[in-house]
Amino acid sequence: MTTGTYLPVLNEVEKASIRERQPLPERYLGLPDDEMAARIAAARATLGDRLVILGHHYQRDEVIRFADYTGDSFKLSREVAKHPDAEYIVFCGVHFMAESADVLALPHQKVILPDLAAGCSMADMAPADELAICWSELEQMGMASRTVPVTYINSAAAIKSFVGEQGGTVCTSSNAAAVLAWGWEQKEKILFLPDQHLGRNTAYFRMGVPLDRMVVWDPKQPFGGLTREQVEAARLILWKGHCSVHVRFSAKQIALVRQQHPGVRVIVHPEVPFEVVEAADDSGSTEYILSQVRAGAPGSVWAVGTEVHLVHRLADEVAPHGITVLSLDALGCLCSTMFRVSPNHLLWVLEGLVDGQVYNQVAVPEHQIRWGRVALDRMLAIH
Repeated sequence: MTTGTYLPVLNEVEKASIRERQPLPERYLGLPDDEMAARIAAARATLGDRLVILGHHYQRDEVIRFADYTGDSFKLSREVAKHPDAEYIVFCGVHFMAESADVLALPHQKVILPDLAAGCSMADMAPADELAICWSELEQMGMASRTVPVTYINSAAAIKSFVGEQGGTVCTSSNAAAVLAWGWEQKEKILFLPDQHLGRNTAYFRMGVPLDRMVVWDPKQPFGGLTREQVEAARLILWKGHCSVHVRFSAKQIALVRQQHPGVRVIVHPEVPFEVVEAADDSGSTEYILSQVRAGAPGSVWAVGTEVHLVHRLADEVAPHGITVLSLDALGCLCSTMFRVSPNHLLWVLEGLVDGQVYNQVAVPEHQIRWGRVALDRMLAIH
């Protein structure tokens, strides 16, 4: 198999994720896998301790095998602190992840995203200008002073910065419940963005907040499409955003897999729609899903509702222990923006570093770093 000829086909939502970046030089297209692997290994050896490669769980196998660390977005960003002498952090993930790494990196470190087209449609559903308008409208309603903003880590640096400046914080899928509890200790309402499903599922299934105490703020509508009375009655204001991968899962898929595999245990990521969590046996972050399946009994069968690359790797890992893992979506839910980071792009940026050229550096503006770090530090202080 040769992966070097891969070129992404983009839909209109995905096109919104693209940033300016240099095109991959022609000489890096169509390369055999074995040649790329040898050249990547040679570049890594030359760069030595000056380089750290981070690989998100959703990356394709051909890329993640070169990572020094694998994990979810925040776990990987924190790995940067273990390498204060490294000059280059190559983040095989998407744009907001590289931004988070840059916020947490030391001043001399450069964060590189192998393909700047690797964006995130969910993060792009909460642009900074729309959040500013939302906050202004909440102020006009007399609600902003009673509301603390919380953003999922799957958001742009500008969003994290705004939230930090307004007294809010960041959450991950692992600590969302603890962060929501913290938020309600600060003020009576929380504005949660950009993923409405994570906010709703966490508040309802983990914390018992009634659905009628939640509203969805549509940033495309004046005042979110809500009346003052609706916002007044709400404890949780959910931004109208979602993950394009996780909304593909459905309760019908769960019913089908239960019919095909009696006794199967269904576990899903909390970014899926409400009715999917309701129909599943369990839900949790990527790291939680991994831990639960790895601890499964020999002979157990699991249907997992999250990105297909992670599911396939997990299935291969636990198969020798007699554990069967299936993708809840028979067609496989692929994160197409993650898929844009290819071994070709990784080879290009690494050989550029060997030659003294930095391609696709992600540099967050200083004022965003300041308040973004405040927001992240607040999260780290929440237990």
